[in-house]
Amino acid sequence: MEEKTIVCISCYYKGYDFMDEMKKLGNKVILITSENLKEKNWPWHSIDETFYMPEIKPSVWNLEHLVQGFSHLMTTRKVHAVVALDDYDVEKAALIRETFRIPGMGQTTHRYFRDKLAMRQKAKDSGINVPEFTAVFNNDEVNAFAETVPAPWVLKPRSEASASGIKKITSKEQLWEALDTLGEERHLFLLESFKPGDVYHVDSLTFNQKIVFTSASKYLAPPMEVSHEGGVFRTKTLGANSKDFIDLEEINAKVLSSFGLLNGATHTEFIRSKEDGQLYFLETSSRVGGAHIPDLVEASSSINIWREWAKIEDALLKGKQYQISKSTGYYSGLIIALIKDKEPDYNDFECEEAVKFLPIDYHVGIVYKSNNSVAVQERLDSAAEKIHAELLNILPPKGKPTS
Repeated sequence: MEEKTIVCISCYYKGYDFMDEMKKLGNKVILITSENLKEKNWPWHSIDETFYMPEIKPSVWNLEHLVQGFSHLMTTRKVHAVVALDDYDVEKAALIRETFRIPGMGQTTHRYFRDKLAMRQKAKDSGINVPEFTAVFNNDEVNAFAETVPAPWVLKPRSEASASGIKKITSKEQLWEALDTLGEERHLFLLESFKPGDVYHVDSLTFNQKIVFTSASKYLAPPMEVSHEGGVFRTKTLGANSKDFIDLEEINAKVLSSFGLLNGATHTEFIRSKEDGQLYFLETSSRVGGAHIPDLVEASSSINIWREWAKIEDALLKGKQYQISKSTGYYSGLIIALIKDKEPDYNDFECEEAVKFLPIDYHVGIVYKSNNSVAVQERLDSAAEKIHAELLNILPPKGKPTS
């Protein structure tokens, strides 16, 4: 089978398994990444060429220079696919595809998987529940929203990839202070009703518009709470026969179909409102979930989302059929927390259910697995209690932790 050339774009250190699998499948792999990631442990055995971009600010490159550099690359290489490995790279990859007419998600569709305002408008137009929201372009519209939708609200960046940058607002006065502080960056935000409830994430793989794999999990502490208040990040997979899983599978399929996703990996978040019990769409992304969620998914299902995504891309490029392996039916849990020491001592966390200890500087990270949901929950609870009592560090350490 003819070798294909895949360009992977990433401003973060991630996608090791994706590139490794792409090379195993007989392809040429080119990596474009940030200059400050040169020393990371990339899968150099699988990467044929590497190009580096300076960062204007974290995760941000000069897009004009990226296009110019890619134009030079194209003069001597035939590129068959461009893949964004992180949420921040979706826009970059879409621009490259549009400019050089490379197949894949273009700039119109990419906004539904990157711009939180665009994805909310699209979901609402598609009949999918979303929290009440408004753009903050127009003063009268902002005032009308604040007068008709009860506080609290959340002021959210439209293009951030995590809970960072989100501000909880409790009064109209506080809202206008926050908007005035944003100044010329005001248009980069949206305002949304704050809905208390349980937050879930659905991690999927799609091939030729058909969802071929779905994993649904529940955050045991909302990401916004962990991001803003410090603490312990925990998430746990749901049983495939549970009501939550069935409901999430249905609404996730509606989101991806409505948004026009054709192929690849997605990470989508929903909240079940405590007020009315309904599921509401929060956000989606056309990439593999972060925060070591792929480790959680693989523990429960034996499906490595990064490698399966590579197999999907390979099948598309070579006109082959794609068949995913049968998922195993385990429960799994993931716990991650910022700690005081660079390397944690995992001796006290050893147990039958602990299947992976994550090597993250200044963090403790553990993946649990069992055929018993209660056993996983108990391990997550006891680990969280121990971390809170002995290890937790709310303030960032001097050294930058690995994301």
